[in-house]
Amino acid sequence: MAQHFLLSAKARSLSLVQIFTMTDVAAFDLFKESRWGDGDPVCPTCGLIDKHYFIKTRKQWRCKGCNHTFSITSGTLFAHHKLPLKIYLGAVALYTNTAKGFSALQLSRDLDVQYKTAFVMMHKIRESLMDAGTPKLSGEVEIDGAYVNGYVRPENEKADRKDLRLVENQSPNKRCIITIRERGEKGEGAVKTKTFVVKSENQADIKKLAENHIDKDATINADDAKCYDALHAKFDMKRVNHQERYKGNKGECTNQAESYFSRFRRMHKGQVHKMGNQNLDAYANECGYREDTRRWSTGQIFADITGRCATKPTSRNWCGYWQGNKTAERLAA
Repeated sequence: MAQHFLLSAKARSLSLVQIFTMTDVAAFDLFKESRWGDGDPVCPTCGLIDKHYFIKTRKQWRCKGCNHTFSITSGTLFAHHKLPLKIYLGAVALYTNTAKGFSALQLSRDLDVQYKTAFVMMHKIRESLMDAGTPKLSGEVEIDGAYVNGYVRPENEKADRKDLRLVENQSPNKRCIITIRERGEKGEGAVKTKTFVVKSENQADIKKLAENHIDKDATINADDAKCYDALHAKFDMKRVNHQERYKGNKGECTNQAESYFSRFRRMHKGQVHKMGNQNLDAYANECGYREDTRRWSTGQIFADITGRCATKPTSRNWCGYWQGNKTAERLAA
């Protein structure tokens, strides 16, 4: 039997020892390389690329064009940081080395910071994983949905219990995560995942998501739920009845979508425990990212996430979060 990738030496190309034994200068240089590569610094205000005046005592630059003073994190997700840069790189490393998610409470213990600090730090990392305007999925594509946050505690007395199959007796916080996955070559599994949060698995939302995110020449694999019936008009469809089989004779199945939900459930129940609807789309996207990078080494994932944090603009959702800057729930448009 072949060895699982996560058990191989190739998967271990980053350790926490490497990060926490770094000097402050090495951490500064690493983040600088992640942000600008081997090139000159770029002023976040006017965009001028030049050998700006470097103020050694403050580890900052002064722009030759607009005279603006900026640091290595100015204009990034880690802007206005108060902790040493090495702590943020350590948070990314801890986040990287987990296959099924990481809780803010554990991060607060590992880094010896407040829970509030760890919570915001984790969500800034999740925000860096959000990609907008990605190409449509093509080839063999799978689509499926799963419900979360819908648990209703039953009454103690049997006579007082309600029929939870009825909509009026279900939790108003119940949401559905729709995942769309593009299959790779045979034996490769899925190579690209997109996730969306909707209130229910319905024809209107499914049709809109498919038209916006799946190529018209793709072949869609779905189960026999009625919400996917409308897709037959515009796409080549393969359907499988899960009450009879999990995979049809012509390869029709949603196994890769189920693989995503398997990881998501483990992250939800085993790590995070509670996911508010306000940030459910970020959690769902994180799980999709972990699925797509499951064959990457820890060093590759660390470099990718650090690069994202260094190049994504300053977060508007998480600056001043604990002072009342709360965003509304983000449902699929």
